[in-house]
Formats: sequence, structure tokens, C-alpha cells
Amino acid sequence: MTKRDIRFEEPLYTVAEAARVIDVPPSTLATWTKGYVRDRNDRPAVIGEAVVTAFPAKGRSPSIPFIGLAEAMVLAAVRQSGVPMQRVRPALAALEGEMGIGHALASRQLYTDGAEVLYDFGADKVDPEVVASLVVVRNGQRVFVDVVREQLKRIEFGADGYATLLRVSGYRSDVVCDPTRSFGRPIFVRGGARVDDVISRFQTGDSIEDLTQEFGVGVADIEDALRVASRRAA
Repeated sequence: MTKRDIRFEEPLYTVAEAARVIDVPPSTLATWTKGYVRDRNDRPAVIGEAVVTAFPAKGRSPSIPFIGLAEAMVLAAVRQSGVPMQRVRPALAALEGEMGIGHALASRQLYTDGAEVLYDFGADKVDPEVVASLVVVRNGQRVFVDVVREQLKRIEFGADGYATLLRVSGYRSDVVCDPTRSFGRPIFVRGGARVDDVISRFQTGDSIEDLTQEFGVGVADIEDALRVASRRAA
């Protein structure tokens, strides 16, 4: 009997929760997980396929597995590079086709070979401007642009080559998502407490000093988490 892999098979996040982790609007992430059809007067509809792994949503229940969160985190960095998503989708399809793997955005192979693959094969199958926006040549090597490369460095990969842990961007302290701990919610590396639990307790009146003693999270880490929460709520 094959052991169940919760990274792929267990929905852990709602769209709103995953969007908060990767710091994109929920409406944006919804189009990545569900795709879209946009009707235009007197012209063919514009169709965008889903590019992030998700299960059919059931009310307010989680629909995105950990592997989908990893894909979305990398996709958010690609989006920051300025390439429109309708032009990114063919590039992702070319990557998965040439590398012969699924879930390419959450794969170590994207980190090690993706830029070379996209540069060598993508120019024939994808808009060259997209390739040029995502890949640069440095020291004779083809590498992803800084914003994408830095996000890929935040991923730890397992023996199978797929993401096992994400280091959440935006924090000065070390905050991670681990599907085997706290249902994949962001946690402080120091102390292991869920970030949302600490913030919620602060908002209901607990002092930072009390939270530090109870959860084992440093003062600087809590202050950093409050800063991030305040910015993302603005």
C-alpha cells in the first residue's frame, strides 16, 4: 500500500489563508487555482487555465495542499518580475513538458535546471520576451532573475525532489510552513508556535513579554510578526 503524501493529497489552506502567506490578493490566487474565462464583446473569450494545484472548494473548507502553496509562492515571484500571467502560462507548460515532470514550480529541478531549460527550449515555444524577462545570463550561466531566484532559495526539497518546507518571505525572523507541523500554518522556527496564535493573543490583550514566556518566541520575532501582520492588513 502506497503511503499517503500529505504534501500533495491533503488540502491545508483556503484561498484566503494561502494568499495571506504568499502576500497576494485572494482574487489573484483564486484565478491561479481555478483558472478563468473572460468574455469580450464581439471577440473570442479569453481563457486562463489553472496553474496552481488545488482541490474543488467545499464551502469555506481548505482546498489548497502544501504543494499548491509552494507553486503559488514561486508564481508570486514570477508575477513580481512583471510578466503578465497570460504569457507566463505557456512558459510553465513548456517547462513541465521539457523537464517531464508535474508540479514543476514546486520541484528542485526548477531550481537547478529550470532557467537553462526555459532559455534553451522556451524561446522556440514561448514568447522570447517572456524568456528574457525571467532568465538572465551571469558568469556564463543562465539563471532566473533575482526575484524568482531568491524565492526558490526559500524552499527546502525532499528526497523526491519536491518541496518539503517553505521559508515565508516578508519576515526578518525565521517563519516557515511545514506540512507536518501545525497543519502547514506559518510557525516561528524558534519556539514552534503558530504565528496566527501569537498575533491573536496579542490582539486580545496579552503582552509581548507574556507571549514570549508562554510560547518561547523571542521579543524581536513577535514584534516582527506584528509588523508584517499590520502591513498586510493595511
